[in-house]
Amino acid sequence: MSDVETPEFESAAHRTSQAERDIQAPLDAKEKRSFKENEDAKPAMQAGARPYPAPPFPEQHQLKPGLEAALDPAPMYDAPFYNGSGKLEGKVALITGADSGIGRAVAVLFAREGADVAIGYLDEDEDAELTRMAVEQEGRRAILVPGDVADPAYAKAAVARTVAELGKLDILVNNAAFQEHVLDFEDLTEEHFDRTLKTNLYGYFHMAQAAVKVIPPGGAIVNTGSVTGLLGNKDLLDYSMTKGGIHAFTRSLATHLIDKGIRVNAVAPGPVWTPLNPADKLGPDVAQFGGKTPMKRPAQPEEIAPAYVFLASPQTSSYITGEVLPIIGGYTGG
Repeated sequence: MSDVETPEFESAAHRTSQAERDIQAPLDAKEKRSFKENEDAKPAMQAGARPYPAPPFPEQHQLKPGLEAALDPAPMYDAPFYNGSGKLEGKVALITGADSGIGRAVAVLFAREGADVAIGYLDEDEDAELTRMAVEQEGRRAILVPGDVADPAYAKAAVARTVAELGKLDILVNNAAFQEHVLDFEDLTEEHFDRTLKTNLYGYFHMAQAAVKVIPPGGAIVNTGSVTGLLGNKDLLDYSMTKGGIHAFTRSLATHLIDKGIRVNAVAPGPVWTPLNPADKLGPDVAQFGGKTPMKRPAQPEEIAPAYVFLASPQTSSYITGEVLPIIGGYTGG
């Protein structure tokens, strides 16, 4: 059965990508900053199973929605030192924004823990195909489900296809996001504001509403929040607002779904090396991305993904619901 059976959702996804680029272009054109070299020469903290890249990175900028295949250095998502232990054996997960970044890393670890994966994404076909290959290399099934999460019809169709082709749905990971910074509040247009809310809030709502109809007791929803939803960000007013909304939505939906036996939690990452950032910031900013955290580097997707396994698995988090787990590189707000 073909993975691409919904051309109307693909066409809508292409239109959404163009709309995102239309929001991005005038802001890129207006931005004329003076970028300063990082004056703090202390080395980045390396506490993982392998060393991770630290700024300065090559200057780079991408058109939205951004491609992982074009990112330098390539994000580290495959977690070669992570050994699966059947925490999600026999489960089926639907992950939005799974073509790249955190979503791809989560898909790989879910597969390594025994889950089949439906890969939701907008229209980044090259990246999505690599995610599918990575899941299949773990010995699990994967399907591609392109479309725009802001469309409630897509949400229903994505859930329906997951159940039809993979047999059921146990776990929903809401991860797709739109982010574009503005330096002046006056430059935050209604179209920009609307796109952020439609993707980051409406998208999570539509996907969750469709999924809870089929997720059985013992299933889970894991949302992607952000440090910006905890602390705010002066240049990401709309994005921060939606991420704070996701945290509140997580806590509220968790209590609402207790009677159904479905746990709902969120992960709130700090800076993570994904295509979302060079598709937002200009080259000099990207070069120093993550350098202001106490660890003096951004996280790699494989460092974030285990938290999603933890929150999705009934073996590790059966008594956890309504929680927001920050993974922000040591920042305490001081």
